[in-house]
Amino acid sequence: MTLRIGVIGTGTIGQDHIRRCSHALVGSTVVAVNDINQEQAAKVVQQQGIEAEVYARGHDLIKAPEVDAILVTSWGPSHEEFVLSAIAAGKPVFCEKPLAVTAEGCRKIVEAEMAHGKRLVQVGFMRPYDQGYRALKAVIDSDKIGEPLMIHAAHRNPTVGESYTTEMAIVDTLIHEINVFSWLLDDQYVSAQVIYPRKTSQAFAHLKDPQIVLLETAKGTRIDVEVFVNCQYGYDIQCEVVGERGIAKLPEPSSVQMRSGAKLSTEILMDWKQRFIDAYDVELQAFIDGIKADKITGPSSWDGYTAAVTADACVAAQRSGAIEPIRLPQRPAFYE
Repeated sequence: MTLRIGVIGTGTIGQDHIRRCSHALVGSTVVAVNDINQEQAAKVVQQQGIEAEVYARGHDLIKAPEVDAILVTSWGPSHEEFVLSAIAAGKPVFCEKPLAVTAEGCRKIVEAEMAHGKRLVQVGFMRPYDQGYRALKAVIDSDKIGEPLMIHAAHRNPTVGESYTTEMAIVDTLIHEINVFSWLLDDQYVSAQVIYPRKTSQAFAHLKDPQIVLLETAKGTRIDVEVFVNCQYGYDIQCEVVGERGIAKLPEPSSVQMRSGAKLSTEILMDWKQRFIDAYDVELQAFIDGIKADKITGPSSWDGYTAAVTADACVAAQRSGAIEPIRLPQRPAFYE
């Protein structure tokens, strides 16, 4: 069976997912697209060389009988309504982050999905599908380093645009660490604090950069994450887990080592899309395979909700400078 997919949003990530589902992955094809800019949507269909209906309204695409599953890759504030519409139609939906722009919006999706009685939603957190993070989790789960005591991490971008804000360092950037560390540790957060080192001269006047985010989990693991979005030298993701009996570190991306010009060197990536390109393939293939197996297992609506609650606390900590509590209800059995 070939899964017939409709894609809402034909921007950069939407185009990339259309390419994946139409030309790279197994068992799927894109049969419908929608974008607020219909001309762009039609152009993408032509460029991708696919036969797909261009819908003027995302809700009409969701209801179309020829569409089996939905990918939501549109503007963030539109995600909530489209995901709720897909649940109402009883169709599986993959939603790029954010699941919704507020924790309350995420909670509504959780409640709608639970009322439906079956998991339909997968959230586009790709790091649990990254080969390096999976290897790191295997070490943690095998007890080779004992119980995790601390995580030291960094999320560095070479530069960001002028529209990037201090709050976006949490809701757009750190949000990936928030998701993946909870998954790595099988734990949830109880507090957050944000502190600001000396500001880099490379940041715009309105942006506080870098930032250090301090998180505490229910089991007592302490996490520090450096978010530095004007580091200049490259796109660099670091993660080191300190356990009772040893230390495990996220592997570096594969790179050719060179001896040249009296230097021993390896190149550093500059683009996040290159760093996680394989993970995007794996996560969408898992979504497709999960639908066919009648069991979606990827990051859930609950994961989207807990990430949003945690991010809200981090933003509050940015503003207060205090240790802010993170109050999360117990995970429903529905999402176990």
